[in-house]
Amino acid sequence: MKRLTLFALAITLIATGFAAKTPYQAVLQHSRIRGRTHGPNVCAMQKIQGTDKKYFTNCKQWYHRKICGKPTVVSYECCPGYEKVIGEKGCPAALPLVNIYKTLGVVGATTTKMYSERAKLQEEIEGPGSFTFFAPSNEAWAALSTEILDALVSNVNIELLNALHYHMINKRLTSDDLKHGASFPSMYQDFDVHIHHYSNGIVTVNCARLVKTDQHATNGIVHVVDRVITAITNNVNSLIDTDDDLDTLRTAVAAAGLTNLLENEGSYTIFAPTNEAFEKIPPETLTRILGDPVALKDLLNYHILKNLHCSESIVAGTPLETLQGTVLEVGCDGEEMTINGKAIVTQRDKLGTNGVIHYVNELLIPDSAKTLLELVEGSVVTTASKLFKDAGLTDHLIGSEAVTLLAPLNDAFKDKSLAMTPDLKKLLRNHILKEKFSSKSLYHGQELETLGGLKLRVFVFRNSLCIENACIAAHDKNGRYANMFIVDQIVAPPMGTVMDVLKADDRFSTLVGAIQRAGLTELLNKKGTYTFFAPTNAAFSAMPPADLNKLMNPKELANLLRYHIGEEFLVSGAVTSHTRMKPLTGDKLELGTRNSTVYVNRVPVVETDLMATNGVVHAVDVIIKPLCISLKNSRNTAVYSTLYMCQGIILNESFQNISPVLCSSASPICSFYIDYHSNTIRYNNNISNI
Repeated sequence: MKRLTLFALAITLIATGFAAKTPYQAVLQHSRIRGRTHGPNVCAMQKIQGTDKKYFTNCKQWYHRKICGKPTVVSYECCPGYEKVIGEKGCPAALPLVNIYKTLGVVGATTTKMYSERAKLQEEIEGPGSFTFFAPSNEAWAALSTEILDALVSNVNIELLNALHYHMINKRLTSDDLKHGASFPSMYQDFDVHIHHYSNGIVTVNCARLVKTDQHATNGIVHVVDRVITAITNNVNSLIDTDDDLDTLRTAVAAAGLTNLLENEGSYTIFAPTNEAFEKIPPETLTRILGDPVALKDLLNYHILKNLHCSESIVAGTPLETLQGTVLEVGCDGEEMTINGKAIVTQRDKLGTNGVIHYVNELLIPDSAKTLLELVEGSVVTTASKLFKDAGLTDHLIGSEAVTLLAPLNDAFKDKSLAMTPDLKKLLRNHILKEKFSSKSLYHGQELETLGGLKLRVFVFRNSLCIENACIAAHDKNGRYANMFIVDQIVAPPMGTVMDVLKADDRFSTLVGAIQRAGLTELLNKKGTYTFFAPTNAAFSAMPPADLNKLMNPKELANLLRYHIGEEFLVSGAVTSHTRMKPLTGDKLELGTRNSTVYVNRVPVVETDLMATNGVVHAVDVIIKPLCISLKNSRNTAVYSTLYMCQGIILNESFQNISPVLCSSASPICSFYIDYHSNTIRYNNNISNI
């Protein structure tokens, strides 16, 4: 029975999904589903605490219990078109159909009903016809300034009738008919009203949100809206032209050649910087941008969204594409509209025939309009910024030179002396590449020339893109003339072959002698891409005497060292939680990271990324041994309680080899096989993870 009930519910949800014709209907259906336990035709509503704003709820809002970052209270109300019946659960009764005038009272738009009487509109909306009335709520009328309200209602003049007629369309339009981007002639001189129907279920008319929809009447339909709307006659360029607060913007638009764009047909959102916003910018920066047509056009296009977004459509942070090609994070914090997390919108929803204007009191400068120095100073690499300036490299950061800066994160300088020395200055020059690169254009094995004259290699890994040991840690910052890559390490250019690196470091003196005895010197000097987990003197000193004696045999020594040498190149920044590498001898090395430390076969790497021309050296203070995997013996526990597998050899608890016959596939005592695809070993039909 329970299964049948779940099946019926699934069918209901599927049918509901197919029935939803528009985003609004989809959200309404979700609210109905959430309210169904309270009876028929009950919708779950979310009200922002401390306000009167209510929303039909979608999945995201329901689970987060937040709208515009503020907590919500859930209430259960009759869905549009239904009412309660005393003594019955839910809202079983459909509202009786009456004319539009009476419907205004039924849906609570009593102020609009009152003004309809004053303006002599009552007879018209009681009589024959098929109208759509976008009726302002009582709160919408109360929100009007006293000056505007007096101008509308004093002496019952024609202005009030005109205003109400602008809220009416001479045909019936349900929420399904209110398509995104549609315009309909109003009953006031055929001036259009503009509809926007957003993917989150919000529907607006002239940026006023529909808070109660589809209230049917005998002679039309009523949609309650959250503000009084006014006629739209000018395009957005005309609105900018006639506003003294936008004088600087008007000049900039003309200089960038964007006047025609803002006059033509379209559906844009403009975050219009006020004169105050321009005044906040350092004069030299503003002069540079205003004098550079390319930077200026990018700057202005960064303030223009490709689609029209009224403020009421924003209920959570949303990345929206600009004409400049990047995105702005447009969101809200309670009543405040935010841009990139900042509440800088001072005036909202100034609607034109081809877009909407929101005023902002801060200038939004895209990376593409910035110098390299501005990119650095506006980023998280504050230590690198100071060092580059201290090193006298400012000219390379502020000019029109096509370069690429490799800027290490602040943590890369931790535990390092930051006193400016000739060596540090030289190192920093090798963090500036001679050309303007995009990380997407880099390829494995590519060589990049620096201002210091060095050639740096590019390494492409599955999840990382690295230049020598430094892996790119964030998206490119693409400036006006130059680009910046934020990297996780200070770049360490190669210092000779692997053998040269080991010889130059006193910690590896024992290892160097061992390499020579094992006959591996030529290997580590020749061209290649080796990764050497190099045991330090401490690692050899910690070995038991018996194991050290075995290493007197050159063959045993060579096998040990070869197990420490990977066949491929791997820097620390490319190591993920489960990275495997095949050594020159043996099965595999298991690598991972924990608390910023790299481990190989559970041995911590004490220093990473000693770069060589034919590979990379990572120092370890412990000799690396193959990992052992335990296999429970369920059939012959009297003989062995646990078996281990090391390098393909079955061992008992004391790590002694077991007879191969004992654990062959034909053995009556045990059988096993390894499945590398699922990382398991099957032993007597019991599965263990590798």
